[in-house]
Amino acid sequence: MSGFISTDRRQSWGRVTRPTQKVAKPHFPDEVPPLVGEAVRGSTPLLAVGLMRSYGDSNLNPGGAVVDMTALDRIHAFDPRSGVLRADAGLSLDALIRTTLPHRLFPAVVPGTRFVTLGGAVGNDVHGKNHHRSGSFGNHVRKLGLRRSDGSLHELGPDDSTGLFAATIGGLGLTGLVEWVELELTRIDGSSIDGETVPFHSLEEFFALSDESIASHEFTVSWIDCTRVEGTAMRGLFSRGNWSRDPARLPHPAKPKAGIPIEFPSFALNPLSLRLFNDLYFRLGRWRAGRSLTHYAPFFFPLDSIMNWNRLYGRPGMYQYQCVVPPTDSLPVIAELLQTIAASGEGSFLAVLKTFGDRASPGMLSFPREGTTLALDFRNRGTETLALMARLDEIVLAAGGRLYPAKDGRMSARLFQNGYPRLAEFTPHVDPHFSSAFWRRVAP
Repeated sequence: MSGFISTDRRQSWGRVTRPTQKVAKPHFPDEVPPLVGEAVRGSTPLLAVGLMRSYGDSNLNPGGAVVDMTALDRIHAFDPRSGVLRADAGLSLDALIRTTLPHRLFPAVVPGTRFVTLGGAVGNDVHGKNHHRSGSFGNHVRKLGLRRSDGSLHELGPDDSTGLFAATIGGLGLTGLVEWVELELTRIDGSSIDGETVPFHSLEEFFALSDESIASHEFTVSWIDCTRVEGTAMRGLFSRGNWSRDPARLPHPAKPKAGIPIEFPSFALNPLSLRLFNDLYFRLGRWRAGRSLTHYAPFFFPLDSIMNWNRLYGRPGMYQYQCVVPPTDSLPVIAELLQTIAASGEGSFLAVLKTFGDRASPGMLSFPREGTTLALDFRNRGTETLALMARLDEIVLAAGGRLYPAKDGRMSARLFQNGYPRLAEFTPHVDPHFSSAFWRRVAP
């Protein structure tokens, strides 16, 4: 394959595996069809990828070919009056925000990092701190261009009757190669958030704060100390906010302020250091509690200020575990998950708890659904870590919940197939020449 180069230097954000793949990075749109054709002629499974911020294996294609879309990042059209932007799928949210912020426009939904491409945001139907009001990223996609392996290019929108648009939103890049995305942005006054931090000491307090904040605040999210859990007693910091009317429009820094230059040694992360970190983080948060005017960057993207923060987990890498469980039993199920984690002696620097609203995602495989979502990072300690997550899986499965494919690197086919009821509707839309490590592991 002349357009692809075989390499094992491309990893997902969790850095657990380093598979050998054939990689091509086109710089112009007309380079894409020949690459797709080359993979088809070679019967090589294909996958388009972006900035590699998915944690597990949904953006890896061992033995196959991947098309790195990040050099295809041109803006096709941007109308500040209508708030609509169309751009190559490789455009990052980082670059998009820098373009639209001066016009008081911002993506309606952003995940916890701005280093995500439009194609990646579509393929994973990412969500943000405002899911209870704005739904997922896919709720704000007006159109997209999808190239299939037969060479055809489809312009799809929410009115698509074939189901291909709904399959592509949250479809993990399996329905073809997304070439461009047209997005409806939201209007803001400036670049600041009127925020508030409220310490809490039980799950009951968390759910009460969440319920009262839904009506009053556009953004909500909580950090929790997962190393100190007893029954429903625990501690955390509930953050909520709204866009400020402050007219200042200051963009985020061009480069991260700091970075992790090397992989941390494995012994640096242990139950004692995790407990100390969580204790310090809570005490600092409690000291700073109350209302504050905060720039959007630390509010939405706190970890983006530290380049290569994933190196904190050392050479073995990490797993992220993110689930969502239905609202009816959220409190006891989340309590059981946290008790299981605390009893294991494992923990996470940044454990996040949030409630999703009832706005339906447009995608057949979209992760967000009404309920409560819990996300944690676990250092990779091999079989011990996998065994812990298997125990968590059983709790999520019994509760009728699901895991987030963008964060996953090991869930079973049984858990995936039970968690996504529209899977049978989605499968016929998978392009026969597109695949991933994740899909080969969980597909029916």
